[in-house]
Amino acid sequence: MQKPELLAPAGDMEKLRAAVLYGADAVYLGGKRFGLRMGAENFDIGEIAEAVDFAHTRGVRLYVTVNIFAHNRDLEGLPEYLCLLRETGVDGIIVADPGVFAVASREVPDLPVHISTQANVTNRESAALWERLGARRLVLARELSLEEIDAIRKSVTLELEVFVHGAMCISYSGRCLLSNYMTGRDANLGDCAQACRWRYALQEEKRPGQFFPVAEDGRGTYILSSRDLCLLEHIPGLIRAGVSSFKIEGRVKGVHYVATVVKVYREAIDRYLDNPSGYKTDPAWLEELGKVSNRDYTTGFISGGPDTAGQGHLEKIYRRPYSFVGIVADYNPTTGMAEIQQRNRFGAGETLEVLAPPGEPGGTFRVEKMFDGEGSPIESAPHPCQTVLLPVPFPLTPHSMLRRRGSI
Repeated sequence: MQKPELLAPAGDMEKLRAAVLYGADAVYLGGKRFGLRMGAENFDIGEIAEAVDFAHTRGVRLYVTVNIFAHNRDLEGLPEYLCLLRETGVDGIIVADPGVFAVASREVPDLPVHISTQANVTNRESAALWERLGARRLVLARELSLEEIDAIRKSVTLELEVFVHGAMCISYSGRCLLSNYMTGRDANLGDCAQACRWRYALQEEKRPGQFFPVAEDGRGTYILSSRDLCLLEHIPGLIRAGVSSFKIEGRVKGVHYVATVVKVYREAIDRYLDNPSGYKTDPAWLEELGKVSNRDYTTGFISGGPDTAGQGHLEKIYRRPYSFVGIVADYNPTTGMAEIQQRNRFGAGETLEVLAPPGEPGGTFRVEKMFDGEGSPIESAPHPCQTVLLPVPFPLTPHSMLRRRGSI
């Protein structure tokens, strides 16, 4: 049985480190140009080289998105950029546009090319076409059932990648014009305003100015907003279908999201491979996924066409039951003092929960005392990114994360 790759998003270097340390087999990131996530910090060539070194030193692969739908002007500088990527040692590029694919095939024929989900591969003939053209991997469209994925697997030999977790777009595999039409920000050039997340109401032609909510919540409805994808319970079927890579969406999500989701899927994949016949989805995994910001979960198209349960008719679009408050920078076992890089406000008297890398101990503790970076007593940590010292009753592993119940 093939062990699938667990592929995690890396919007910046901190998220890349978290993805690697929490169990990813591979990471994907975007450069400053030619990608579709302008909301992420992204990486210049020097930073990509640094990221490759960090990943490869730990046995992790790294892919770079080059997935814009290019106009003629966007092709300027592309050959040089692709050559620079090859020189950094990246393990592949992710491409959506056939023109970009053609340039890559001509300029860097030895650099593996993965075909983006936005190329909308939904059938075996499309898959076979890309295989004949020399693609190494297909990132299949999200609109496929498990049965369809299995059929495509039987028709081609190249690698197949499937999204298993994260946000979904209302448009077919993300090819959306709504943002461009309403704001002038082109989603297909990496600048989506996420207009499908906005609140909408219904207006009748002969009643201008009268807005009728689709759901009776008094505030309108998120009629265009999909719930988030979660295929945790479908891991056995996806592995048996021969999926090569399980992809997590979220290059603009926070480091706590990346660490939490990667750790859950790492544990689930490994447990299934260790004992396929005895595998069961651990309720603790689903509970853990509920601790990151999410829009309720759906299994999307994996069992066939989704029903209305896949739409986000919610009074509050995002659920944030826990707040990420800090990352462990160091722990002194002699003094029992932890050095924390604080991210959100917390104070004395609160109970914090520890999210640790795989194989490291977690737990909860009450903040009895806290000190600033100079050792002066404080009652709370109100300023983001300040150094905080905490006495903790058990050892903490560097890069562990602290969170508390309740939103900021």
